[in-house]
Amino acid sequence: MKRIGLISDTHSHLEESVFDYFEECDEIWHAGDIGDPAVADRLAEFRPFRAVYGNIDEPALRRRFPEDLRFELEGVDVFMTHIGGYPGRYNKRVRAILREQPPKLYICGHSHILKVMPDKTLGLLHINPGAAGNHGFHKMKTIVRFSLNKGEIKDLQVVELGKRGR
Repeated sequence: MKRIGLISDTHSHLEESVFDYFEECDEIWHAGDIGDPAVADRLAEFRPFRAVYGNIDEPALRRRFPEDLRFELEGVDVFMTHIGGYPGRYNKRVRAILREQPPKLYICGHSHILKVMPDKTLGLLHINPGAAGNHGFHKMKTIVRFSLNKGEIKDLQVVELGKRGR
């Protein structure tokens, strides 16, 4: 079993409380718009770290992280990208990838809107952890924790970090 901490859209801001919430996690995944490479460095020093770059990320982060990340962990096929949409509203590029080879877990960021929803047509679970930074229109900073175990996604928790700063 692996416990995962999922974060997105930090936009160069990292709440210190994230480390408390991710203390029990085995890995941390970032769904893009990291902003400052120091955010990625701090998270990677804390736990094994996987990330994709987002549309605001500079070339240094784009060289370090891919646009798309596909891997299997604990029997769960995972596809992560920054801009992709959600069930019923995937963008064209991601829709083609998901239809060709649907993962069990599809993760994206970008919208700053927390969403956890199944795609019954493709048989996958979509998670967007919302936004953990201070930049954007969201009112509440959020992250997500969940477990992967023997092909199952379970124990999902949404964590509110507090209201977005100005």
